[in-house]
Amino acid sequence: MELDELSFDHSSFTTNRDRLLEHEVAGEFFRSIVAQARARGLLSREHFTVDGTLIEAWASLKSFKRKDQTPGAGPDDPGNPTVNFHGERRTNATHQSTSDPEALLARKGKGKEAKLCYSANALVENRNSLLIDFQVEPADGFAERRAALAMADECLAGRASVSRKRLAG
Repeated sequence: MELDELSFDHSSFTTNRDRLLEHEVAGEFFRSIVAQARARGLLSREHFTVDGTLIEAWASLKSFKRKDQTPGAGPDDPGNPTVNFHGERRTNATHQSTSDPEALLARKGKGKEAKLCYSANALVENRNSLLIDFQVEPADGFAERRAALAMADECLAGRASVSRKRLAG
């Protein structure tokens, strides 16, 4: 686009979002930036950090239902059913979200509420504070360690993976 051209209308991006994600345009752009930083000697192979956080899924806890539950009578309000979880033990082994089956129940720490989440993990080169890899994995309690090893291996091999969503299965 030329500087004097009008920018995209928001609906243009919305229309093209699936195509951009499918062809990993953002990932290719990120990998080219990391390659430029590597070519200029800005990336250390020795000084890096992996940090993780939980990203809340766009799924309601009301959608977190027993895996063995058979569809029965319809809820009182299909759009926003009344659900009573009191006294029911809900775990990822016994329950699954009907609206986002890959999201897992996780909490940030003791005493914090559990939410349907993914684990987002970033590999940062410390000397110049450059993000060089990013992965999203299931929030199963081991994702940060698993991602750290995978991203460190790729970094040492001279590759950056940048995955929008890396999920098992």
